[in-house]
Amino acid sequence: MNIHEHESKELLKAYGISVPPGHTVFTVEQAMRAAETLGSPVVVVKAQIHAGGRGKAGGVKIAGSLEEVRAYAEELLGKTLVTHQTGPEGTIVRRLLIEDGCSIAKEYYLGLVVDRSSRRVVMIGSEEGGMDIEEVAASRPERIHKETIDPAIGIQTFQARRLAYAINIPGEKLGEAVKLMQALYKAFIDYDCSIAEINPLVITGEGALMALDAKLNIDENALFRQPDITLLHDPNEEDPLETEAAEYGLSYISLDGSIGCMVNGAGLAMATMDMIKLHGGEPANFLDVGGGASADKVAAAFKIILSDPRVKGILVNIFGGIMRCDVIASGVVEAARQVGLSHPLVVRLEGTNAKSGRQILADSGIGIISSDSMEDSVREIVSLVQ
Repeated sequence: MNIHEHESKELLKAYGISVPPGHTVFTVEQAMRAAETLGSPVVVVKAQIHAGGRGKAGGVKIAGSLEEVRAYAEELLGKTLVTHQTGPEGTIVRRLLIEDGCSIAKEYYLGLVVDRSSRRVVMIGSEEGGMDIEEVAASRPERIHKETIDPAIGIQTFQARRLAYAINIPGEKLGEAVKLMQALYKAFIDYDCSIAEINPLVITGEGALMALDAKLNIDENALFRQPDITLLHDPNEEDPLETEAAEYGLSYISLDGSIGCMVNGAGLAMATMDMIKLHGGEPANFLDVGGGASADKVAAAFKIILSDPRVKGILVNIFGGIMRCDVIASGVVEAARQVGLSHPLVVRLEGTNAKSGRQILADSGIGIISSDSMEDSVREIVSLVQ
């Protein structure tokens, strides 16, 4: 689960990490009052969306007067901001962070991620802060430094000092940087994060070590342990179809293609999408109905797929293990009747009760195309859509 920058900063502030004074606002008048309260000669007006690259997209403005604060707030609120992480459709800006400006002497990158190869949390640092860390890693990998953390003992002081030395933190700031790294790691663990990132971490002109931007992503599988974090969920930042799917316990991700996919199992779903692309089609979504879906759940999944106007045809690819193919077939038939299906529909059923499931499809009278082969079913739906 993603949360906003201002929320991430508030969480980190509680761990002793210094952040600029600021206020979250939703209207132009609130922005004006926040700027007046700060009383700073320089105010930063920052769009709050769940995506990086806001600065390059014009979502971060530096105001030198109250008139400029008003102008920037009017410009950003309600604007669709398109960054490299939002996709071409962009995200509507509904809130702003009005923040005290500061002079910057040096920028760094600091982050924590889960490294699957080592099965450990890894702290990453770079003296090239304020940039896309992926770009730095690709073009200047020698500027990326890592410390792998033993989960039994957490990040050790020597590791934090070694990383601080590697990214050229000034000697007089080493002790403060070590404490900040340890605090960031503690927040990462306490909040069940998948990512914790400060970019940039800055040394100000006055010599303060400060998190100028922050990003925390929370592992959704751990939200049952994080009731306070759950309250920070912002449905406006998510695809409405993905939100609806989550209510039914479905794993759904919108894509840009024209072939809607309903599959059970993430691995089979990925293989199905790969095969669609192999045969010249484009998947419109990733949808995993899970291993024990009911007919009602299948019907809900079917309706969600059809809610996407880009969908021109549907492929249902089910391998029945725990899930029974006759249950899937009943759900598909019921959903097709309810929505008045007008799109081509190809269904491949294999596994438990597959024969009964195919018979249900054949007896439906809806014109569903049934296939025994995964590759044949993909060829069929790609041909029908094209």
